Amino acid sequence: MANQLVPNESLSHPYAFHVSGPRKLTSLNWRDLIISTWKDPNYKRTVIACFIQAVYLLELDRQENRTQGNVLAPNWWIPFKYKLKQTLIDERDGSVFGAILEWDRSAALADLIPIRPSGAPRAVLALRGTLLKSPTMRRDIEDDLRFVAWESLKGSVRFKVVLQALKSICEKYGSSNVCIAGHSLGAGFALQVGKALAEGGVYVEAHLFNPPSVSVATSLKIIGEKAEFVWTRLKSMLPYSTSSSGEPQVSNDNGDKTSSVGLKSWIRMPRLSSPGLKDAASVGVAKWVPHLYVNNGDYICCSYNDGDGTREKVDKVNMGSKNGQIVAKLFVVSKEKQKFLEAHGLEQWWSSDAELQQVIHNSKLISRQLRSLYTATPSQVLTH
Repeated sequence: MANQLVPNESLSHPYAFHVSGPRKLTSLNWRDLIISTWKDPNYKRTVIACFIQAVYLLELDRQENRTQGNVLAPNWWIPFKYKLKQTLIDERDGSVFGAILEWDRSAALADLIPIRPSGAPRAVLALRGTLLKSPTMRRDIEDDLRFVAWESLKGSVRFKVVLQALKSICEKYGSSNVCIAGHSLGAGFALQVGKALAEGGVYVEAHLFNPPSVSVATSLKIIGEKAEFVWTRLKSMLPYSTSSSGEPQVSNDNGDKTSSVGLKSWIRMPRLSSPGLKDAASVGVAKWVPHLYVNNGDYICCSYNDGDGTREKVDKVNMGSKNGQIVAKLFVVSKEKQKFLEAHGLEQWWSSDAELQQVIHNSKLISRQLRSLYTATPSQVLTH
């Protein structure tokens, strides 16, 4: 791809890069060889959000039959010296739901940047969220409902495509040179695919914008945790004896004794303080640290900001770990009188007036979603 913006006849289109893209954008130049712009977290967040926007526009360009003269998508990656390497296609409807963007060495050389700046990934796998347009809406909503019902996207055709694509670029470029990112539903895929690789000992940088947090599964688990708390309190007030198997038995009003195993097995939730946590550093907890960007006004992702009531004044986010390991970094934006569409939108993450706060507390939701990393073993390498 040439180191120039693709000619665009739709100069007034609301999704044109110069219309809705980031303002006061720092251009890469030879100085980045000394002090890399990519080491600035705000710059990195801006660029990666733009890459995800490019995926939305790849699909819209396809739907609207745009040609080389008026396509919108390329202008969202060219200024950052990247090129389109591959698109991820849903074969059922032909829609583009993801893309692999690769560092464009020739474009960088044209601007006297002989090597890739420190912090700039060699490849980025970007995933879009739901598009409420008929050509792809059905498949998008199917996966939305899949998450709402099960809090898992592993049964999706797209999950397999994303997992294979991520494995492929990790093998080609090295996992330390790869980044996966997504918005909304795409963030859900990025989180779960990234976790699948982390369970196998492969760690990639992950940036998740407005990741979905609302699901029936979550609600049932919360109910289960509350039920377990009530049952524990109740047991402390009831007389009991021990059965031959060593299980406590509760006496009812008729003097009959019933084992507590049945109820406990139904409501018990695995604890992060389990013995497996001691080996967490060896199975990914200390090495895979996804970045989550949420907005308190977005009911789809705001549950990630629900803590367990404890907050610590430390320099790094410590979520769900009982031994000081960093599990995830959570960044929150909170604005008053903000409408849902704005709070859930991708544009806020490259906005020049974005005010993010790095939240310091234990997030119940992210701890629960990443729980398998505490009990995974290295033998589970890429078996998902």
